[in-house]
Amino acid sequence: MELYGLAPRVFGQIWGESHIRELDLRFNKAHKSLDNYYSGEYDLWIEDVKIEVKACRAINKKIRGSLISKALDFESTETFWMNFQQLKFDICDIFIFIGVWTDMIKYWALTNDDVKSNPYISHQHRGGVEYQIGITEKNISAFDKYLVEPDKLVDFILSPKKGNNE
Repeated sequence: MELYGLAPRVFGQIWGESHIRELDLRFNKAHKSLDNYYSGEYDLWIEDVKIEVKACRAINKKIRGSLISKALDFESTETFWMNFQQLKFDICDIFIFIGVWTDMIKYWALTNDDVKSNPYISHQHRGGVEYQIGITEKNISAFDKYLVEPDKLVDFILSPKKGNNE
């Protein structure tokens, strides 16, 4: 529940990236000593793989109020919304989406191509270069093929056959 109390930037950027790095110490914070061309466009690096981390909290989209008042557990029958935003194509090899409920955390790993071709992707701002993918109770099952157990994220990312959509 405390994750619902964090400010959006603290939650998504600071907690999300740190959380993934805590899952496996082989994840490195991206910087120029790992990639000479790095200029802040992605978050993590592991063995020449560029990774962007996006975290989102499941919220009840039918009520108004604070994030804490909208917080849902995974088994809730309420409608929910998670909006993974600021997706930019071709800046990374892998996107890790972290979905947070009050009682569960799910991890989806999508290749850049998986994100580009996802039927739920839309422009975040009219005519902009950033995109978003919304996950709701109606489409969450379409993302099952991208689910990765937290202790298997590195194995998936380093596998020669990335992508769960075959």
